[in-house]
Amino acid sequence: MNYFVTAIGTDSGKTLVSSILVEALKADYWKPVQAGMPTDSETVQSLITNDQSKIHPETHLLKLPASPHAAAKYEHLSIQMDDFVLPETDNEIVVEGAGGLLVPLNDEDFVIDIAVSLNIPVILVANLYLGSINHTLLTIDYLKRNNIEVKGLVFNGESNPESERIIEKHSGYKVLLRLPKLGLVSKEVVQYWADELMLNWYE
Repeated sequence: MNYFVTAIGTDSGKTLVSSILVEALKADYWKPVQAGMPTDSETVQSLITNDQSKIHPETHLLKLPASPHAAAKYEHLSIQMDDFVLPETDNEIVVEGAGGLLVPLNDEDFVIDIAVSLNIPVILVANLYLGSINHTLLTIDYLKRNNIEVKGLVFNGESNPESERIIEKHSGYKVLLRLPKLGLVSKEVVQYWADELMLNWYE
């Protein structure tokens, strides 16, 4: 099974969660659209320890740290949905989106459309901050209204039990992991949380 990691916004922790998933599942990793450097592929490569995972090259590697549609326009490029083909592998693939669901790829398509077109279930990262309930429930509403399959939810950041409770209640999604606010992220930290993830994965 392949999984598409998306989030309620930018800098929500998608790359950290992707690294944990890759390490836990010994899966491959693919970032279809990268805007800005350093790349998330480089970060994931630096945080995993297993020798089975392969990091596949980005379909679009854009220099400008901006929305993909703007970064592509800056380079006189056009991103099309036909560009996105799953890399050939016998392994599972963790696919990481860019920003949140409705980050535009072009004038018509959004990042979440990659998951839909490739028929990959979503893992939603919800970081916890003042206002995140609204952003998370709006994201969940979109996923539900569009019948997009969701494997589960990852909370990221300093625990807020009331926020987590209300989001769980209204989503009905399984919580795969509750990541605390982490300081230094290392291979050892990723390995620890990969082991924790697997305790919930098959329940």
